[in-house]
Amino acid sequence: MTTRFVDRAVIHLAAGSGGNGCASVHREKFKPLGGPDGGNGGQGGDVRLVVDPGVHTLLDFHFRPHARAGNGKQGQGGHRNGAAGEVLELHVPEGTVVLTEDGEVLADLIGAGTTFVAAKGGRGGLGNAALASRARKAPGFALLGEEGEERDLVLELRSMADVGLLGFPSAGKSSLISVLSAAKPKIADYPFTTLVPNLGVVTAGETVFTMADVPGLIPGASDGKGLGLDFLRHIERCSVLVHVIDCATYEANRDPLSDLDALEDELARYTPALGDSMEDRPRVVVLNKVDIPDAAELAEFVRPELEARGMRVFEISTVSRAGLRELSFALGDIVEQTRAQRPASEPTQIVLAPPAVDDSGFSIEPDPADEGAFIVRGVRPERWVRQTDFSNDEAVGYLGDRLNRLGVEEELARMGAEPGCSVSIGNYTFDWQPSTPGAITHLAGRGSDPRLEQTDRVNASDRKQARRERRAERWAEIDAAEEKGKR
Repeated sequence: MTTRFVDRAVIHLAAGSGGNGCASVHREKFKPLGGPDGGNGGQGGDVRLVVDPGVHTLLDFHFRPHARAGNGKQGQGGHRNGAAGEVLELHVPEGTVVLTEDGEVLADLIGAGTTFVAAKGGRGGLGNAALASRARKAPGFALLGEEGEERDLVLELRSMADVGLLGFPSAGKSSLISVLSAAKPKIADYPFTTLVPNLGVVTAGETVFTMADVPGLIPGASDGKGLGLDFLRHIERCSVLVHVIDCATYEANRDPLSDLDALEDELARYTPALGDSMEDRPRVVVLNKVDIPDAAELAEFVRPELEARGMRVFEISTVSRAGLRELSFALGDIVEQTRAQRPASEPTQIVLAPPAVDDSGFSIEPDPADEGAFIVRGVRPERWVRQTDFSNDEAVGYLGDRLNRLGVEEELARMGAEPGCSVSIGNYTFDWQPSTPGAITHLAGRGSDPRLEQTDRVNASDRKQARRERRAERWAEIDAAEEKGKR
C-alpha cells in the first residue's frame, strides 16, 4: 500500500471564542453590601501549526481541511474566572510555507518544534468585578467575549533537500536517485512518470546529504505548464542544482545544449516565493545514458562546450553504474562547502501572527450608502461594540462613555453630525445622540467647553447681588413704614 503525497492544501481555521464575563454581586449573611464579584471569561483557544519531523506530507489537511479550537468558558461569581479554551495544534512537515489566498508568505516553518499561531483566539469578556471603579462601584453588567479569528490559509510543502535533480521528463532522474540512495521511485519509459517529489539519502564517504527527484520540466514550466510549478517549488531550498541531460533522446529538435538552455531559462524566469534567487546556486551537469554508444559519442562532443561555460560535467550511466562514484563524491564536496558558508543556525523561535496593529486610533467617514450617516472604523471601537450586551442599558451607557473618552463624539460633531443621524460601528448601526446636549458644533480646545457657558442657570455672584437688592428693598419698606408711623 502506497501513501498519497500531497504538497499543497487549503485549510479553513477557526480559533475559539472568548467566554463572557459574569455580572454577580457577593451575597453573605450580615454583609448587605458585598460588592461585585463576577469573574472574567476565559481566553479562546488558538490554532497553531507546529513542525513535526514525523510528518512528511500534507495529506491530512487535504481530507480534513477544517479545524476549530476550543471556546473559553464563561466567568462565574465569587471572582472565578472561566477556563481558557483548548489550544489546537496541527502538525505539519518541515519546510511548510504558510501563505494567504493572495499568495503573501506569512511564515516559513523550518526546524522541529517551530510554532506559528495561524488563528488567534478571542479575548474573554471582563466580569463586573473588573469593571468596578470609584464612579461605578457596582456595575450591573459584564462584557461579552470576542469571537475567535477565522482564516483561510494555503500550505505548501517545499522539500528540504541538499541536491535537486533537474531535467526533462524521462531524462533519468528517478533512475539516478534510485542507484545513489535507497529511494525506490516509480521508473517507466513514458513522460511525467514522476508525479510527486522523491527524497533519497546519499552517503559519499563521511558526507551524508539528501537528494530530491522532482517532476520533469518542460518549456513554459515557470508559467505553470506541465507540472512546472510543482517541480520548481521543491527546488527553492536546494543548495546544489544538478541538470540531468538525456544524451540518448530520439526527439529531433533536442540536444544536450538546447536542453540545458531551456532548463536555465525556466530557472531564470521563475520567482521563488521565499525570495531567494537561484542564480548563485552551484550547478552540475550530468550527461546520462552514456552506456549507449551514440549517447557516449554525443556526450564527448558537447562536454568541452559545457566546461567552457564554467559547468562541472559528469558522464554517467545508471544502468552500468559508470561515473556514479565520482558524481556522488563531487556532490558531497559541494554540499560540505555550502554548509560551511551558511551562518550558524539560531535557536527555534515561536512565530506569532497576525502582525501587530495599531489599535489606539479610529477614523470616521461619511456613509456612501446613506446621506448624513457616518461610519466609524478602528480596532478599539469595533472591539468594544462586539463586547457590549445591548440588552443591558447600563452596558450600552458604558459603551457610550468609552467612545466619548476616545473622542468619537467630538469627531462626529466636528464633521457635522446631527442628533439622530445613523452611525455604524462594525456590524451595528446606532441613532446618535450626543451625551452633552447643546451647541455640538462649537467645540473648544482641551480644558474648556462653550456648551457649559451657554446656560440659563444663575451663578453665585448673581445670587449674591439679588440678595443685596432684596435686602435693600426690604430696608426701604421698613424705613417708609416708620416714617408713616411718626406722622
